[in-house]
Amino acid sequence: MPVAPLPPDQLRRPCNPRALDFKTTADLDPLEGVLGQGRAVAAVRFGVGMPHPGYNIFALGPPGTGKRSVIRHFLSERAQGRPAPSDWVYVHRFDDPHRPQALRLPPGKGRGLRQDMDDLIATLKVVIPASFESEEYQTRRAAIDEEYKERQDHAFRELGDRAKTEGIALLRTPTGFAFAPLKESGDEVLPPDEFAKLGDKTQKQIEAKVSRFHDELAGIIRQVPQWKREAQEQVEALDRETTQAAVRHPFEDLLARYGAQPEVTAYLKAVEEDLLDHADLFKGDEKPVSVMGITLGRKGGDEGLSRYRVNLLVDHDDEPGAPVVEEDNPTYANLVGRIEHQAQMGALLTDFTLIKPGALHRANGGYLVLDARKILTQPFAWEGLKRALTAREIRTESLGQALSLISTVSLEPEPIPLDVKVVLLGERFIYYLLAELDPEFAELFKIEADFDERMGRDPEDETLFARLLAGLARREGLRPFHNKAVAAVIEQAARWAGDQDKLSTRFGQILDLLREADFLAGEEGGKTVKEGHVVAAIQARRERAGRIRERLLEATENGVLRIETDGVAVGQINGLAVTQLGDEPFGHPSRISARVWQGKGELIDIERQVKMGGAIHSKGVLILAGYLGGQYAQRQPLSLSASLVFEQNYGGVDGDSASSTELYVLLSALTGLALRQDLAVTGSIDQHGRVQAIGGANEKIEGFFALCQRRGLTGKQGVLIPASNVRHLMLRADVVKAVAKGRFHIYPIETVGQGIELLTGVAAGAADDEGRYPEDTVHGKAQAALARFLAQARAQSRGHKEEGGNPAPIVPPVEGDDTQGSKS
Repeated sequence: MPVAPLPPDQLRRPCNPRALDFKTTADLDPLEGVLGQGRAVAAVRFGVGMPHPGYNIFALGPPGTGKRSVIRHFLSERAQGRPAPSDWVYVHRFDDPHRPQALRLPPGKGRGLRQDMDDLIATLKVVIPASFESEEYQTRRAAIDEEYKERQDHAFRELGDRAKTEGIALLRTPTGFAFAPLKESGDEVLPPDEFAKLGDKTQKQIEAKVSRFHDELAGIIRQVPQWKREAQEQVEALDRETTQAAVRHPFEDLLARYGAQPEVTAYLKAVEEDLLDHADLFKGDEKPVSVMGITLGRKGGDEGLSRYRVNLLVDHDDEPGAPVVEEDNPTYANLVGRIEHQAQMGALLTDFTLIKPGALHRANGGYLVLDARKILTQPFAWEGLKRALTAREIRTESLGQALSLISTVSLEPEPIPLDVKVVLLGERFIYYLLAELDPEFAELFKIEADFDERMGRDPEDETLFARLLAGLARREGLRPFHNKAVAAVIEQAARWAGDQDKLSTRFGQILDLLREADFLAGEEGGKTVKEGHVVAAIQARRERAGRIRERLLEATENGVLRIETDGVAVGQINGLAVTQLGDEPFGHPSRISARVWQGKGELIDIERQVKMGGAIHSKGVLILAGYLGGQYAQRQPLSLSASLVFEQNYGGVDGDSASSTELYVLLSALTGLALRQDLAVTGSIDQHGRVQAIGGANEKIEGFFALCQRRGLTGKQGVLIPASNVRHLMLRADVVKAVAKGRFHIYPIETVGQGIELLTGVAAGAADDEGRYPEDTVHGKAQAALARFLAQARAQSRGHKEEGGNPAPIVPPVEGDDTQGSKS
């Protein structure tokens, strides 16, 4: 029984505006919650609430399905019910400057500690200099200096007096001390010439005395540094005492304020102890610059006081709950933080005040949202995130340190404990690749929140969808949408979903359509968005992306690309393909041809041979070969060879949607039966000849319809599609209208037999008990042609054995005109 074309009501499922029960979206209550994502919402809710490590979330699905909005909603809701996490600060570690100390404080207290330390520094800059300038300090310091000087002077004076009693004078010279003999009067030094006149015995006696006093002088001189050290120790003790008295009151206040925080009080005591040894930093005198033990120059003023400041890394003073952080640029440094450097005197220097936080620091105690593709494309960022989640701590270090590429002196900040819930947003293939290739991924991201791009389409769903559109329009400040306009959006959502009984949940794409329709309504000065505005917006989107489609149509119409839409031809047929460029896919016909000859069952896929065919297309051709073998080679060899090709294809081909088309053209070439050129074909097959569903049915039909429309609809033209694709049809209104007028036809095909009968006008045929087909059927003619091939091959084989030689080529009989485009 011939296949009947589909009636118009099966080509598109309209949305009845009357069933929506509202005039405009202004009459609707916006939908609260998420539509069409029950599975994903349940996964997100579970993952957000799960407190154990490793239950991080990977939200997977196509872009525009509302993943980010759903995640934001649940994270914000959960974060508001949790307490704000601790503040974190870095401070100088006085016993090990290379390893800054991390301090945890209650939320909001970090800023207070930083301000308290700044105030303390400001106070000590006044108090300490004033203490050292006080009369008491100056008097005690002068007494120490005087005592040291008196002790030194007394020693030299006592030595001089004893030397004088023995006739020797102790003289002070510009180069130091010297001894000289005195005259008998004891008041003047004996001149050298008079000393020379003295007898040898007297001279030796004087020289012995001078030598003895030189030794005593040397002993005194050796004692002077010791006396000086003792005096310096007294000065240092006085300075510590003075400093301690000056800082006692400010530190008592601070210790009382932070008494409930042992780590902070221990740090404050360490600061106080260090201040006693470095009070000179507050005196304003220039002192040597020493960075981590390396002396580079001299400095004074506030630069040396940074050791007492507080680096506020994370501040939660203004946050009512747990933080929700979205990092748009997840580089390694932006995740784990960084250590900055400053150039001073030709060297790059750093200290704990130059440690900067990353997204993990800011999200610690809360939630971190990352784009999976972005973090995977940043060098070492993915490894840095996994290391932090596995160790449950944030270790801030440069990439050079982490990879052991540098050995220069740097900081090693104390790691900060990490408690964060990470949510990755990405497409499905990224999730499946990570699950397959990264053994740590499954341990760290246990929650899979799979966002579907489609939802159901029953009357209740359409009402909810309308409320969703009302909410989107209200949130975006758009005009109210008339119920017919909403119906048009719903129909377009079904088309985007590729199913009459489904609606697309790519709400980003739907929102764009609402905005564009609203803009067109505004251009006309309308107060509401009507159906015509939505239809115009859809058409405008199609036109904006239509350059390539129009060029292909022009090339086909002008004969540059050979596609026939009338007549019959042997071994040639119109296949259908879909091209995806941007967001607007389009279909276009492609000529497929086949040639057959006597052979040994070899089926040549030219696309595969030249490496222009994908694996799925090659699979379709092999399935086709399986069908031929099962259909015709049960009792005899398949004694043919054939070639298949997509003519004028220069960009490659993939997919198995042309396998039925290739089978039809192969049967035509084998039997000589001409195929109708006013029909285009799509559909894959299995090895038993059943036609299976394909993708892009709407675009493929509309692509062939556009070409036929340009050349003029004859009333015979149409498309063969798999019957299982009927539910996917949401064709444009102009195609449905042409079908309703009988100017274009769409045939649902279930088997290869139905398709070949429609294309050739000849019955496919059924086999008898012995596997033979009637001679006047397609299968019978194919069986006969194969039998002739086999007989000729056997005759040739006998002839070669007896006489040798080359037989004439074998050509199958042809029924009908095989000229491209001839009339039937």
